[in-house]
Amino acid sequence: MRLNELLGIEFPFIQGGMANIATAEFAAAVSNAGALGLIGAGGMSPEVFQDSIRRCRTLTEKPFGVNIMLMHPQVEQLAAIAAQEKVAVVTTGAGDPARFIPAWKESGAKVFPVIPAVALAKVVARAGADAVIAEGTESGGHVGELTTMALVPQVIDAVSVPVVAAGGIADGRQAAAAFALGACGIQVGTCLLASEECPIHPNYKQAVLKAGANDTTVTGRSTGAPVRVLKNKMAREYLRMEKKDVPLEEMEQLTLGSLRKAVFDGDVDGGSFMAGQVAGMVHELRPLRQIFEELMAGYAVVRKGLSE
Repeated sequence: MRLNELLGIEFPFIQGGMANIATAEFAAAVSNAGALGLIGAGGMSPEVFQDSIRRCRTLTEKPFGVNIMLMHPQVEQLAAIAAQEKVAVVTTGAGDPARFIPAWKESGAKVFPVIPAVALAKVVARAGADAVIAEGTESGGHVGELTTMALVPQVIDAVSVPVVAAGGIADGRQAAAAFALGACGIQVGTCLLASEECPIHPNYKQAVLKAGANDTTVTGRSTGAPVRVLKNKMAREYLRMEKKDVPLEEMEQLTLGSLRKAVFDGDVDGGSFMAGQVAGMVHELRPLRQIFEELMAGYAVVRKGLSE
């Protein structure tokens, strides 16, 4: 079953739950454009998170979901709110959500953990996940080690639940590859940064549009918290500090508030501009609806060419 059939949406696409970017307004815009919008709880207090869910309901009649980062210091409260508000879909990142899955499912939600490895896919599937989002290291933000091409088929072979592919998908050719690997749908993030509706600072959008094929890097490998970002002064300084074994506290001081600096201030030097490797393929601002339509049209062209 395709993701759109599973969730009752038009296109088989989920928007990534990008912290400080995936607002109620953006989630509603994505859902209204035919995909599944997500509210990203990262960077939100429980009160703001609950208000965002309720506000999103006033902005769309379509299904939407939430993303909860399990490293959030108030994750217990966020998880309880998601169940209380009876959201349609809960996606998770940065850990094992098994202890929360029963309450979410009891509330009627479908649970789609984001997983970077086969072992975690097996754990969450046994815990009752309805599907998993297999995210390759090409993606922006927090990343694992395996590429999407390597990860997705191994996860599909390891679990019986549907698998959504994520990481390195921005056009119809990559969508076709994801479906050929056996994915039921796709999660996209980087290509949506260049949507007209995305609420990030114009400098962030321009940074994505100007990015080339080699303009992302991964910081934080030495600390066990790797994050893919666009190369800038802050990222280069962080990498320099990692090589010199600078104390973690000093490195954290450099990155304190850096995502907010990128999203809200457009600080081209000090901001953390999270983006995936496909940033080098994103060249123009487009409405969300056009992005989704072109992904599907491109996929159809590739599929037709393969069948001839």
